[in-house]
Amino acid sequence: MSEQVKSASEQKKEAWMNSKWRPMMGWMYMLVCTSDFVIFPILWSLVQVMGGGRVETQWSPITLQGAGLFHMAMGAILGIAAYGRTQEKLGDKAGGTMAVQSSPAPAPYTPPAAAPAPIAPRPVVTPTPVAAAPAPVLTSSTGKPMPAPQVDEPL
Repeated sequence: MSEQVKSASEQKKEAWMNSKWRPMMGWMYMLVCTSDFVIFPILWSLVQVMGGGRVETQWSPITLQGAGLFHMAMGAILGIAAYGRTQEKLGDKAGGTMAVQSSPAPAPYTPPAAAPAPIAPRPVVTPTPVAAAPAPVLTSSTGKPMPAPQVDEPL
């Protein structure tokens, strides 16, 4: 049996499902949302009008059942897929395959060679006394003067 030699472009090609699943997921999610929030409510109202003459109940979106888990799951799938595709494109632009960058190992601890130099003492600064400001005159809501609050002196 002879081995077939494939060109570089043929080797690079992937199956259509591998290359198209991200856009297909996006289109599917858009179709589901359009159906559940636009088309089905209109059809639900029309069916009620045709059947009984008036709209009795409101459409309840199917995808919001179960606390909207469908939308959370699709958001996670599409978000991770978009992030992964971005990383693939960045890897292609760098001219290589996607390689996981590992952080360098931390350097082992080495004790200092000599004792640190002694720290010079700081000069002592004494605070200068500040003249006390005159106490403001407190007034009540009626405008009468109030006595100044008493301040407890430290022991």
